[in-house]
Amino acid sequence: MKLILPTEIADDLKPHLPSDAAVVRVDSDGNLDGDATDAEVYFSWFFLKPGTLHKVLEASPALRWHHAPNAGVNHILTPTYLERNLILTNGAGVHAIPIAEFVIAFILAHAKHLRELYTLQDQHHWKRGFPITELWEATLLIIGAGGIGQEIAARAKGFGMRILGSRRRPEPLPNFDKVVGADEWRSLLPEADYVVIATALTQDTKGLIDEAALRLMRPDGYLINIARGAVVDEPALITALKEGWIAGAGLDTVITEPLPPESPLWSLPNVFVTPHCTGHSPRVKERSLALFLDNLSRYRNGSALRNVVDKKAGY
Repeated sequence: MKLILPTEIADDLKPHLPSDAAVVRVDSDGNLDGDATDAEVYFSWFFLKPGTLHKVLEASPALRWHHAPNAGVNHILTPTYLERNLILTNGAGVHAIPIAEFVIAFILAHAKHLRELYTLQDQHHWKRGFPITELWEATLLIIGAGGIGQEIAARAKGFGMRILGSRRRPEPLPNFDKVVGADEWRSLLPEADYVVIATALTQDTKGLIDEAALRLMRPDGYLINIARGAVVDEPALITALKEGWIAGAGLDTVITEPLPPESPLWSLPNVFVTPHCTGHSPRVKERSLALFLDNLSRYRNGSALRNVVDKKAGY
């Protein structure tokens, strides 16, 4: 059996591969160091450059299974890619813990006015009287109660928060007080102190957080996006932040990345922008490799793979 592995992780994986496995390495530009015409398996790595995936597909006509380390695969599901009858699995779950921890950091930074307090410390200025709030019994709405959403809920519940969630197929979930269907979350916006976007980017979710949704939020509501920038109507969000429809936003992802220097999001006082880093952790690589190796064992045994992507749904 032949595998195509990215140069970044080939050496880490090789000692754990079956003895009969042959490896073709591929660099970040899609250049392969050997013949991949009979390769069955391709493990891509983060931040694929434009054209890299297409080059690999052209070089591997026998490819059957592609594993991507990302949770979001909207950048992979191009018309050319969909012409191939490939099994696609993703890295859903490997980033859930660091992202969930970061969401709590966004919430605490807002509730405890950490930005203002850091500024006061830099100015050597002792000032009190901030309207510091608690998380106890505050309401958190998680739009997208999948693996990441459930990790967020587990941590938020430890602070005594009331947790609401939405997902395509609603069902009772641990730590959630209420879970509704994907078309019902708007009715919950007026209840939420914090709204977290944790849904995949698909044709159905592009621009999901639009002007109407933002106007349904409370004036003291806080929006957090750790999903994809295009889920939010960015011009509407900027207006909402400037005009006080909502209290603020924590944004780890935006439509154009890197965020252009001229974007007003940089300087709005009620926005906390981070450079799409909430999923970063030394443990992510470890979890990514373990997931792939488990799936490789399943693939060889003819067992069901974990994290198979529904290419029509987009996740």
